[in-house]
Amino acid sequence: MTSSGVHDRLARWREREATLYRVVPYGGLALGTLLALVAPAPHGLGATPTIAVAVAAGCWVTWFVTLHPDWQSRRRLMAVYYAGLITFAAALVAASPWYGLFAWIGYIHAFPVLPSRWRIAGVTATAVLIATSQGGGLAIAISHWPLWLLLVLFNLVVAGSVTWFAMIAEQEDAKRKRLMAELGDANRQLTETISENAGLHAQLLTQAREAGVLDERQRMAREIHDTLAQGLTGIITQLEAAEQTRDRSADWRRHVDNALALARESLTEARRSVRAVRPETLETSRLPDALVELGGRWSALNGVRAEVATTGTPRPLHPEIEVTLLRAAQEALANVARHAAASRVGLTLSYMTDVVTLDVRDDGTGFELTDQPLPRESGSGYGLTAMRQRVTRVGGELAVESEPGGGTAISASVPALPGGAG
Repeated sequence: MTSSGVHDRLARWREREATLYRVVPYGGLALGTLLALVAPAPHGLGATPTIAVAVAAGCWVTWFVTLHPDWQSRRRLMAVYYAGLITFAAALVAASPWYGLFAWIGYIHAFPVLPSRWRIAGVTATAVLIATSQGGGLAIAISHWPLWLLLVLFNLVVAGSVTWFAMIAEQEDAKRKRLMAELGDANRQLTETISENAGLHAQLLTQAREAGVLDERQRMAREIHDTLAQGLTGIITQLEAAEQTRDRSADWRRHVDNALALARESLTEARRSVRAVRPETLETSRLPDALVELGGRWSALNGVRAEVATTGTPRPLHPEIEVTLLRAAQEALANVARHAAASRVGLTLSYMTDVVTLDVRDDGTGFELTDQPLPRESGSGYGLTAMRQRVTRVGGELAVESEPGGGTAISASVPALPGGAG
């Protein structure tokens, strides 16, 4: 794709984003009002006051966002707008928890209108309102405040992680823009002396930048899936289990502690992913030990026995090879937990002369293999795709065998590159 095509796509995306920014608040407001009227909250306001506040909130958004889009660059004025938005959202959530559909607009509008140092405060306030809505309203949140605090914590972890990644991406984008500006000046000076090479130089520079951006996006997509997505799935599972065991204090505390541990671990791994640092377990132990530790943690969280075995003579491998095998094991176990309903899982790491193979087998429900290279997961379909991308990227192969009722076997074979390889 040419550079002009990329710029056109970015311009169209920004236009859609601006339209979404202006339209979505009204959708959340209208849907929240409809639900509040159809299924009113027991302790909420009456229909007339609720509609009056909703209309006022819509007028507030219309005046600042729809009628005056050029005000977005005026930070102080838009800070006043955002404070009013959160105030209206708080009043509506207090009137009916259905207005959480409107309150989450605070996440979307925090970035365009607030300075970077105030975004965390805006996201935090929005997370509190969302947690109150999810908890069933203000009255229920007060009477069940421990559960409300857990919901606040969960929303803060999710929103804070996304906000942190977005701020990092924004900083990197600013650095890239400064770098491109500096390179542009250098190119103009070079054009004056070597005009015949200007076109080729610009073309190579554009291709290198696009390739670098694409590679980084793919890396971040894989890392976010392997850290945040899997971690948040585990947190949700533990919190749901905690809700089901509220009458059993010991079980409730165990699930809550598991959720907190997963949140801390996911945040640590996310930070390491942004810095392109290998997983912490591989920094402190060898790959076979890291797999044993992974299997033990997974078994404790899911109540399914996971047996880890190593064949051949273990030896240090290239860091990228070890990360690929560890991530493949994490994704395979995550798929077993989500889909397989298995009672036993076996992981075998085999060191051979030229290749190292990781086999993951379960006795779960299995699935019907299609003509596709890999089956799609329900929901995103990204997990096995990311696993295949990782394995292929280091010159390996990924094979999947399964049938309904016959369990699933995943085999990742990668070159046995030594640890000293570049």
